Amino acid sequence: MEHKLAGKVALVTGASRGIGREIAEELARNGAKVVVNFASNPAKAEEVVNGIKQQGGEAVAVQADISKVAEVEMMFQKTLDAFGQIDILVNNAGIMINKPIANMTEEDFDKQFAINVKGTYFACQQAAMHMNANGRIVNFSTSVNGSMFPTYSVYAATKGAVEQITRQLAKELGHKGITINAVAPGPINTELFKVGKSEEQIAGIVNLNAFGRLGEPEDISSVVLFLAGKESQWMTGQTIRVNGGFV
Repeated sequence: MEHKLAGKVALVTGASRGIGREIAEELARNGAKVVVNFASNPAKAEEVVNGIKQQGGEAVAVQADISKVAEVEMMFQKTLDAFGQIDILVNNAGIMINKPIANMTEEDFDKQFAINVKGTYFACQQAAMHMNANGRIVNFSTSVNGSMFPTYSVYAATKGAVEQITRQLAKELGHKGITINAVAPGPINTELFKVGKSEEQIAGIVNLNAFGRLGEPEDISSVVLFLAGKESQWMTGQTIRVNGGFV
């Protein structure tokens, strides 16, 4: 089996479950040493790490709240302590609080921007400082930004900011050969997606794409793998919608 990422070190935020877990496992299967970041569930993170090790890979779990810059800095230092370098950053961690504008609180607003935007931005800052030449940064947006969905106003705003961070940093980081791109998933079959949704609601969402199914985490991780490898060296500052024709 070809190990496309042999010799590379990848840091994946929010990697203890869902899409982040699948990304961590996919990068490890392709030879990367992986740092599994988590916020609050060490048991789940260790489960991911142990699974990677059982498959012959290398991984460590690092707890950090990415809404706090000091913890982002600590997360990068622990990555360097564990593996001596960083080549790939996947800013997967994020939260979504869906409410009509009349019900959105200041706390709801601030929390989403702190994690989705501030966390992504300062992780990119650390990557710019510590990443090897020809590194790869993959940020996360949403395909909702190509549509108009009630209750998504603040979440979509955070992801719009992530897309602009991605665009504006592309030329700033290009002199080191670092690429920075964003993946914008459509609805994905994860526990988090299904919370609070009826079967009828899920069926309605499924009917919005071209294939009549929810996306699976591996539909996203395969694109992240491409963006993490040498094949994507001529792509930067782009947002790629991975959504089965959702928009």
